[in-house]
Amino acid sequence: MLKVLKFRYFLLALLLVGCGETPEKKQTETQTEDVSSTEETISTDDKVILFYGNSLTAAYGLDTKEGFPNRIQLRLDSLGLDYKVINSGLSGETTSGGLNRLDWVLNQSVDIFVLELGANDGLRGIPITESMNNLQSMIDMVKDKNPETKIILAGMQIPPNMGADYASQFKMMYPALAKSNDIELIPFLLEGVAGIPDLNLEDGIHPTAEGQKIVTENVWDVLKTIVLPQGGTEVTEKLVEELN
Repeated sequence: MLKVLKFRYFLLALLLVGCGETPEKKQTETQTEDVSSTEETISTDDKVILFYGNSLTAAYGLDTKEGFPNRIQLRLDSLGLDYKVINSGLSGETTSGGLNRLDWVLNQSVDIFVLELGANDGLRGIPITESMNNLQSMIDMVKDKNPETKIILAGMQIPPNMGADYASQFKMMYPALAKSNDIELIPFLLEGVAGIPDLNLEDGIHPTAEGQKIVTENVWDVLKTIVLPQGGTEVTEKLVEELN
């Protein structure tokens, strides 16, 4: 019974934050500025990793330096890997909104595209087929722009407040898309963070700085298979452990 109540409060908080405009609008403007300024500093020798998502990518409630995209940048830099991370996360973003702005974002060259969208769709009860079609369209756009771009899809889960069937279909949408498109999948972006009060802000859904560290590892577990040189994985991972 306690778990059910926690899920209900969890969902209520998500709806309030996901639908709120004032604080998220301010962060959206900040994120847009961050993306623009970052693009100007990219070296022609750098490969680009674009994180494309919602408030989770945007590090809602935190300094963007504490978010997982920036932590990934620090990891790459410490390993001497020539990648530039661009944080293109907008708070409150849905798959429909993401699809609408993707063409502009793809004006730049992208080597690795990390797609983290869908959570706000699930909270609003948007039909699974609609969310799935939007995600598929974004994957197609990235591939059409550059077939060589590596795509990583970040999986998400929602509590069963919209019904157990809906929650189950929502969860399975991500591995189904990853398999049909032959792209990499982060099984659950918030694994080890979701539902743990100490690792989330007061709203109960957005990771704290400590929670973002765990999310970083969830992302790195998949990203490293693309960015680490073949044959050097064991040595490089030992260095990562020492850095942590």
